[in-house]
Amino acid sequence: MKKILVTGANGQLGRCIKNAAASFPDLEFVFVSKEELDIQEEDSLRKFFKKNNFSHCINTAAYTNVEKAESEPEKAFAINTEAVKNVATSCKENDVVLLHISTDYVFDGKKQTPYLETDPTNPINIYGASKLKGEKNIKEICTKYFIFRTSWLYSQYGHNFFKTILRYAEEGKSLTITTEQTGTPTNANDLAKVLLQVIAQDSTNYGVYHYSNSGETTWFGFAEEILKQSEKLKDANLAKTNHYRTFAARPAYSVLDNTKAQNTLKVKYIDWQESLQSVLKNKVINL
Repeated sequence: MKKILVTGANGQLGRCIKNAAASFPDLEFVFVSKEELDIQEEDSLRKFFKKNNFSHCINTAAYTNVEKAESEPEKAFAINTEAVKNVATSCKENDVVLLHISTDYVFDGKKQTPYLETDPTNPINIYGASKLKGEKNIKEICTKYFIFRTSWLYSQYGHNFFKTILRYAEEGKSLTITTEQTGTPTNANDLAKVLLQVIAQDSTNYGVYHYSNSGETTWFGFAEEILKQSEKLKDANLAKTNHYRTFAARPAYSVLDNTKAQNTLKVKYIDWQESLQSVLKNKVINL
């Protein structure tokens, strides 16, 4: 039986993987939070790998606060770059397949068609730069790895745009959302299933892949659809702007091309609006 380590188990993707795991009874899982296993602590990590016979590691542990990363770059790089190097090293030493999550923010957003895995990277913020260096560490150390770049991740768990919009609507707060950025909202539950399918299928087509839901929209379009599907649109004070100031620069266009994963890993893609509907209809969302 395959034994899978999942780091960052208390984050939104880790929790979605825990839910999806019930559909994969032939896989054994070890879920660890930061408190149980801090990937920044190289010695602890090495010992943990040595005493367990893992076949795969899904690294969901990450620094994801795009705004805050600009004022604390050392912390962002420590987690997204150096700690990833620790994970990659332990995977290499123990012949463990690494599945790692990266981001659309490794691109600068100047392209006007969906980004391919082979397109030049050029991050324009600290978060994107730290994630890209993490990717490079994996490529330099590991031979058995899958790097999945995803975009605009949300779910019923944790802190994310989806839950913020619903909470603001519930509280009657006004919402001014940008139209400046175009991308694809991605349901973390869908990404979780894809990761486990890749493991279950024993895929050895290692490399960098893009995975998001299909279609594209702006942050305003995403907010509008959340409110529309949750039947809160008519009560919400929603306005759009094309001059929303943020501390961190964001790529204007970061839609990912999913063709490679579709053809090579046989991954199926779900329209972002349809996937949003599934979260709203089937999940209990704690705001």
